[in-house]
Amino acid sequence: VATGGGPGAMEAANLGAYAAPHGDEMLTDALRLLAKAPKFTPSITEWATAAFEVRSRWPKGGRSIGIPTWFYGHEPPNPFASHIAKYFANATREDGLLARSNAGVVFLPGAAGTVQEIFDNATPNYYESRGEPTPMVLVDRAHWTEKLPAWPLLKSLARDRSMESRIALVDRIEEAPEALKRLSD
Repeated sequence: VATGGGPGAMEAANLGAYAAPHGDEMLTDALRLLAKAPKFTPSITEWATAAFEVRSRWPKGGRSIGIPTWFYGHEPPNPFASHIAKYFANATREDGLLARSNAGVVFLPGAAGTVQEIFDNATPNYYESRGEPTPMVLVDRAHWTEKLPAWPLLKSLARDRSMESRIALVDRIEEAPEALKRLSD
């Protein structure tokens, strides 16, 4: 698992990888602890303390990487990535992260940064500059067709190219694993 290393969905992905060697009960108990401070605002200290309590109770978690950037200094890196690489230039960070995401990328609803990441991933898929296009799954149909309509543009770019069979739009995150599997076959 590789993420942008920040809070929220990225934290959840790194937590999932961290919890992998432990039983399902660990994850349930860890989520209860994390619920004490689910966001880094208003207190980064409370948020981090809850996370480090999880790490203390269940050491030797699974491996993952978080790659935050100095550019977003207002967002702390999440504590669940076993490895952290920090870049000073956001574009370099995103290119490096996406270049290594050859099993596919899941894009959750976001704003400018996520839209940039979608098209940073779409460009090498379009030109096949990194080889065969990698799967791309956008989650939340309304978000990507109405609020920020990146899907229609992505679909138009992919038309009649090998990347056309490597993109998908799903409604819920629960549909993402099956979409990734289908796009990889």
